Parts: sequence; structure tokens; C-alpha cells
Amino acid sequence: MTDLNSSTVLVTGACGGIGKHLVEQLLMLECQLIVTDAETRNLDELAGIAAAGSGRIIMAHAADLSTATGCRGLVTRCESAGMTPTVLVNNAGIAVAGRHDHVPPDKWEALMNLNLLAPMRLSSAFVPGMVAQGGGHIVNISSLAGWVGAPNLSAYVASKFGLRGFGESLAAELRSQNIRVSNVYPSFTRTPILESEQFGMGEQRRVPERMIFEPAATVANIIKGIERNRMHIFPDKTASRVHYLQRFAPWMIPMLSRSLQAKVEPA
Repeated sequence: MTDLNSSTVLVTGACGGIGKHLVEQLLMLECQLIVTDAETRNLDELAGIAAAGSGRIIMAHAADLSTATGCRGLVTRCESAGMTPTVLVNNAGIAVAGRHDHVPPDKWEALMNLNLLAPMRLSSAFVPGMVAQGGGHIVNISSLAGWVGAPNLSAYVASKFGLRGFGESLAAELRSQNIRVSNVYPSFTRTPILESEQFGMGEQRRVPERMIFEPAATVANIIKGIERNRMHIFPDKTASRVHYLQRFAPWMIPMLSRSLQAKVEPA
């Protein structure tokens, strides 16, 4: 079991939908939080949340983690303060939609840098400190798109499949060092990522309300999975059902994908 109470937890993308709820719920567990996001003004908004919790934010650092320089800056700031996270939550991520050749290369390259390379860079930097302190936990917020491919999300899917594979391999490498790894696969969650840029798709498309899960409940299930050292965490009903089908009735997945695409409506 991973005891989150009073742990030092680093949360990337701390001001997004899932990130903000992670901060709120981890503070209630008396965690000491290192939070990072792209904009200082967004981090300032977390002060009110921190005031309501039992834990505290011990560092807030603005950084563009889609760059190697941004990742190094965060690591250097933590090292200078003598802070090694017990738990690293790789939550920061973006999405773009559209047929792959319609999406500008700079858009999907930035996506790959943030969604996949940033977790790899941060894990590489913080693992030695976790080993030195006797253990730790790395949490990768992947997506149901990291388990099942979907049209018009090729770059996003590639990043999340990659994150899933990275997490599985990292778990095998670090098990003997008492460092656990969890991959998380939420489906549609009410976060800004649902309003991501779309290219070559005509009218803006949106996910029907009935298919969207609230982030507070999703995060509560994520935290339970982390505490139980689960390698794969499916934090909502859709994610659990699709995973079940993928394992036991994979022939149904293409039909399900077409059905989901048909339900996505013009905004």
C-alpha cells in the first residue's frame, strides 16, 4: 500500500480539471504539494484551495514542460530546495483533434513533448532521489485513448499508448527499488481538454453531456488506486467497461468506436 498521508507529492498540470481536484483531495490527506503549471497566474488561484485543506503547497513553479529546458528548470528548483517527491504525478497533457495530415506538425510535436517526453524526463530526474530515500510512486495520467485507438486523435493516442508502455516497463525496472508505478486511464472527463483544438473537421465537435464524468469522482478513484498500488487504474465506468471488452471481446471495440464517433455532436 502507498500511504499518501503527509507524503510529498509533485503534481504537474496542477491547474487543469483533474490537476486541480488532485490538489484539493491530496491537501485533505495532509500532503505536502509541489505544484507546477504553465502560467503563474493559474498557480496563484490554487492558494484558495490550499487554505481549505489540511496539507500545504510547499512550492509552486511555473514551467513549460513541453520543453527539456522547462523540465530541467523544475528539477533544478526542487534540488535547490532539497525536495524529492515521494509521489510524482505526471498529469500535464494536451490534445488536438483531426486527421493526422490536417494537424500542423508543430501542434502534434508539442503534444508528444508534453504528454510523453515530459513524464519520461521527470521520471529520469527524480527516480535516483526516490531510490535514495527508500522508495516512491510514479503516477502517469494516461487516458482510455492509451488503451484503445480512436479516429481523429492519432497523435494523442500515440502519446497515451506510449505513456502506458513506458509505465509498464518502468514498473518492472523499479519494483526491486520499492518504487511503484500506476497508469491511469480516464475516459471523457469534464476538463478543458474537451475543448481542444480541432483541424479539418468542419464544425467544432463536442462530447454529449451524458458521456462526461465529473473530475472530483474520477480523482477520488485515482487516489484509491494509487493507495492500493494498482498498476492500471480505470477510474470511471466507461473506462472499466472498455477495458473489459478489450480483454474479453476485442472484436466489439471497432463497433463501439464507431458508435462513440456517431454520438459526438456539432457544438
